[in-house]
Amino acid sequence: MILSSSPHDRLPAPDPAAAAHSARLLEQIRAEITAAGGAISFARFMDLALYAPGLGYYRAGARKFGPDGDFVTAPELSPLFSRCLARQCRPILEALGGGMLLELGAGTGVMAADLLRELRALDALPERYAILELSGELRQRQHQTLAERTPELLDRVVWLDALPDPGLRGVVLGNEVLDALPVERFRVTEAGPRRLAVGWNETGLDWVEGDEDPEVTAAVAGIEQALGWPLPLGYVSEYVPHLDAWLRAIAGTLAAGALLFVDYGYPRRDYYHPERAAGTLLCHYRHRVHDDPLILPGLQDITASVDFTAVADAALAVGLEVAGYTAQNYFLFGCGLMELLAEADPAATLRYLEQTRQVKLLTLPGEMGERFQAIALTRDLDLPLRGFTMRDERGRL
Repeated sequence: MILSSSPHDRLPAPDPAAAAHSARLLEQIRAEITAAGGAISFARFMDLALYAPGLGYYRAGARKFGPDGDFVTAPELSPLFSRCLARQCRPILEALGGGMLLELGAGTGVMAADLLRELRALDALPERYAILELSGELRQRQHQTLAERTPELLDRVVWLDALPDPGLRGVVLGNEVLDALPVERFRVTEAGPRRLAVGWNETGLDWVEGDEDPEVTAAVAGIEQALGWPLPLGYVSEYVPHLDAWLRAIAGTLAAGALLFVDYGYPRRDYYHPERAAGTLLCHYRHRVHDDPLILPGLQDITASVDFTAVADAALAVGLEVAGYTAQNYFLFGCGLMELLAEADPAATLRYLEQTRQVKLLTLPGEMGERFQAIALTRDLDLPLRGFTMRDERGRL
């Protein structure tokens, strides 16, 4: 296996119902491995682990977000995140003469609720707020959150089973969406790059190093050509095999407006740095982070950092413009984060200290400030984007 240490001994054991759920998904994965002749690509495994109907992590009913789940996202850490995002959406909607917002995977619904409230305060409510959500459990939770926090705006919210038809004018939002796209893993060997697939041995799932594969060879060659240097022997990393197709489908709905993505990742030269020789794959389970994606199928999140250069390349290939790229802290500062903090009353000591703590979590380099990045992709939108006015780092892509 690639990862020699197992996190089993430091992770809490799932309860019997969760363990049974995971076992059912494991049997489905095992059957597919058998049918495929002994191994499936890691991208296929990740797709099943996260999105298998009724069993995958994002398609089943376990609580995923917040203190009782596996991880906490920026909108849940602080409403200031969504309030800043609203201040980026407002001028876009104004420039378009109105429009809609489409959120890809809305988590608990907190970001949607806070965005709508702030846009109402800014007199810039969208015509519709659409949520593309595959999980029935998360849809129910989102509806509950919106009904509790913004009941008077609930009639503007619609849930979608698929992307809308072409013609959308507005903003498509994706917070921590790109990191959950299934990735292929590879290892550089003396014989060339090799796919790291998922197989089955006498004890369970295991890594299988495949034979030469033209797709993997071409993908790694393209990465090395773009970098200008060869990846060293033994280097393990990943790439998103269907990024172009995924982005093309989303871009195909957009007539005019912007796609805004916020996620953790790097430009390509940092992503494939020689010292990052084990890749970026991480798993989240009950607020523990570890690096073994082959355990607890269906019960843990599996993510990979985003290669934002690949996102930019894919955007250009489907006719979008790359309108801005920067770290999350500069994006939030550009959207008026400190202005929002200044509105808080320092005399209300506890509230002010809490908001100050939230700002630090969102912006400090050791927290989310530099690890998370923001990128804007636009079509038919001639407008400087506020979130990228303080520092625009498209040159790093």
